[in-house]
Amino acid sequence: MEPNLITLLIIASASSVAGVLAGMLGIGGGIVIVPMLYYLLTYFGFDQAIIMHVAVGTSLFIIIPTGLRSAFEHSKRGSFNQSIFKKWFIPIALGSILGSYLAGISTFKGLTLLFATLALLVSYQMFRSSRKDETLRTIRHPLLNISPFFIGIFSSMMGIGGGNLSVPIMSYMGIEIRKAIGTSSALGIVIAIPGSIGFMISGYSLPSLPDYSLGYVNLLYAGLIIPLTILFVPFGVRLAHRFERNRLQTIFSVLLAITAIKMFGDIFSA
Repeated sequence: MEPNLITLLIIASASSVAGVLAGMLGIGGGIVIVPMLYYLLTYFGFDQAIIMHVAVGTSLFIIIPTGLRSAFEHSKRGSFNQSIFKKWFIPIALGSILGSYLAGISTFKGLTLLFATLALLVSYQMFRSSRKDETLRTIRHPLLNISPFFIGIFSSMMGIGGGNLSVPIMSYMGIEIRKAIGTSSALGIVIAIPGSIGFMISGYSLPSLPDYSLGYVNLLYAGLIIPLTILFVPFGVRLAHRFERNRLQTIFSVLLAITAIKMFGDIFSA
């Protein structure tokens, strides 16, 4: 599975985009990294039963340093909500632990369908709000109090930093979107650490794994991807602070819609 020139160019391109998105939207970059690794591992002919697990586990591992850089850059600009971070830390971490366990034992089409449906609904609401030049309607609902736990579950299972859902939810709670993005970057680390450890443990000593793998985390691809994601994070952070709130909401709504449509496609093609 030694990368050739073409695969190195693909990795470099995807890693750069992932770094920009991590800084700009607080999503960790997994939405780019997971599909890229999935298709590369498929190209190299690895067992279909472990390809998605390796892609997700490796993506979570990559999110740790990427999210750290993004959180640091946003924090320097005052884009961080310490109160939300402290409140969400434990439930998100617990959700991530459970999510990594669930991902190791099941495909969970039902959970994916639920997540995709929710993402599509949130995308629609954010897009409407951005078109009308108004803030998202602040919601005070008891369900929001347990949302971090489920964000941790879904994010760990899918190898993402959680910003796809946590940023819109924070916006609904009345948190300014740039602070939501910076806080989501930090929470992505909380998701990624227990999540990647869980994937290391659940895939430990499997015989069909690619070379240089620690469980479902492939250290070779992580080593190739991490330097570029870290390098491009500051560019994304600068973009986040230059764009108007409505434009950021529009970008997020489109990203969520793409994520949801891809998930629906994965469900019905599996």
